[in-house]
Amino acid sequence: MRKLVFLFVLFATFGVVVRAADVTFKASAPEAVVMGETFRLSYTVNAEGKDLRVPEIPDFDVLIGPSTSTSMSTQIVNGKMTTETSLTFTYILQPKKEGTFNIAPATIKVKGANYTSNALAIKVLPPDKADEAAKEGSTGTGISKDDAFLTIDVSKRNVYEQEGILVTFKLYFRKDIASINQPKFPEFDGFLAQEIELPDNKQPVMENYKGKNYNAVVIRQTVLYPQRSGKITIPSGKLDLVLRVPGPPKQRSSVFDDFFGGSSSYIDVKKELTTPSVTIDVKPLPSGKPASFSGAVGNFTMTSSINSNNVKTNEAVTVKVKISGNGNIKLVKNPEVVFPNDFEVYDPKVDVDIKTTAAGSSGTKTIEYMAIPRYAGDFEIPAIAFSYFDTKTNSYKTITSEPYKLHVEQGAGGGTSPVISNFSNKESVKYLGKDIRYLKVNDIHFVPNNELFFGSFMYYMCYLIPAILFIVFFFIYRKQVKENSNLALVRTKKANKMATRRLKNAGKLLKENKKEEFYDEVLRALWGYLSDKLSIPQASLTKDNVEAELTKYGVDEPLIHEFMDILNTCEFARYAPAQASDAMDKLYEQTVDAIGKMENTIKK
Repeated sequence: MRKLVFLFVLFATFGVVVRAADVTFKASAPEAVVMGETFRLSYTVNAEGKDLRVPEIPDFDVLIGPSTSTSMSTQIVNGKMTTETSLTFTYILQPKKEGTFNIAPATIKVKGANYTSNALAIKVLPPDKADEAAKEGSTGTGISKDDAFLTIDVSKRNVYEQEGILVTFKLYFRKDIASINQPKFPEFDGFLAQEIELPDNKQPVMENYKGKNYNAVVIRQTVLYPQRSGKITIPSGKLDLVLRVPGPPKQRSSVFDDFFGGSSSYIDVKKELTTPSVTIDVKPLPSGKPASFSGAVGNFTMTSSINSNNVKTNEAVTVKVKISGNGNIKLVKNPEVVFPNDFEVYDPKVDVDIKTTAAGSSGTKTIEYMAIPRYAGDFEIPAIAFSYFDTKTNSYKTITSEPYKLHVEQGAGGGTSPVISNFSNKESVKYLGKDIRYLKVNDIHFVPNNELFFGSFMYYMCYLIPAILFIVFFFIYRKQVKENSNLALVRTKKANKMATRRLKNAGKLLKENKKEEFYDEVLRALWGYLSDKLSIPQASLTKDNVEAELTKYGVDEPLIHEFMDILNTCEFARYAPAQASDAMDKLYEQTVDAIGKMENTIKK
């Protein structure tokens, strides 16, 4: 028996480990309370504490407290048992007046060290006002129209095109909710929608709405960017839920029914909640747009840098442009960087980091432009300009970088071409090895020929044919040199080829069901094709000047509208809910067909 007692004491001593975790001291209370009602103010420390010092609370009456309670939690991990003890001090308070009041931090002593809690802010709401209309609207089941409803709140109803607005859907309720069906939110046609991520375990907060206190919870928040001017209507949303309300009392069958609650009953009542439609008045952006403006609306900054001002031929030159700020940053087009004519320019590499909150979409867009100088000399990359419409001052603002001086030295000959990664738009260069064949030495046999070659027909043809070929090749060479010197003509001829290559990449993304990457690649194909075909830099391309240029080239209006519809579909679909694969297939076929029609119409 003594051995068993000894083993038990030994196990209890070494098998249980008291967690020596960091000491935490936390104050907690409701965020909002109603005037005249009581609530709990609790201070919890995860250790043995003493000498609790609570600040003065002049705005609340202390009815009870402090009452002390102790709790213990136990965990067993890998055979080791750990325990943690928590000590809670509780006060029962009652507010003296309405308003928002702060409770300063409290202090407690643990093992000789002082610890401080967090401060609290408590909002005291007015009591409910009598609402006779609500009583009249009550149904026989005890459900009033004010017991649960859905609201839509719009931060602004009069905005500029591309200016962000916050739309909030909030549920108010006063009865217990048994279940909620999936909400049916409206389609935001005419807007680019950026969803705000809400926590999965959203907790209701008490809120006074039109003189009555409700439990309120936000069920959706979205930042919308209007894509056109005029009046745009947000249709009504819908939410179905089931409320649990007291039903008619049951017939008493026992004297104990009242004591055990057997005479009361509850029933579930279905209720459909809808929001009213909201109309947004969208103003067009004012005239006087700078040349470098490409649709950015908000508040932005721009910085730029270059990897080196001194390089050798065939070495890469990289200019990095970083645009940061708050606004429609996802739709901001890349500023134009003009490299010297003798530089081989590649498509820019773009990286976007965006976070959407109730304050709007903010983040950074980083663009890396790369080019390779082929000749030595001194060059200059002109200043980079970026313009945006500032919604705070309602005016256009332009940010300009410094120009970059570039000194290019002749690189070592015979070297291999630089390795390019993450950039495209240039043909791959293939180098073929050149072998030197050995001479074969064999016996030589001469065959006698009695015909005289000198002065014969073949003799003169040997002179005439090379001369004719030389003249033909000379004119062909002159023509190629002339065409190659005209970069716009070269880009125009390669427009269809580059668009086809990008559409092949889009086809691969379509098969892999990568929605956002697919629409991005289709957009690159379309904007790149239009830039090459119309000889307009991509940074300067807008839907307006594209329509104007295509009209000049004699393109039919239905084909122009088809191109514009494809562009709009891609821009909206990138950030809209997931599209069906059939819609993506159809868009891909429309794009291929539209580019084919355009090739047949514009022949340069």
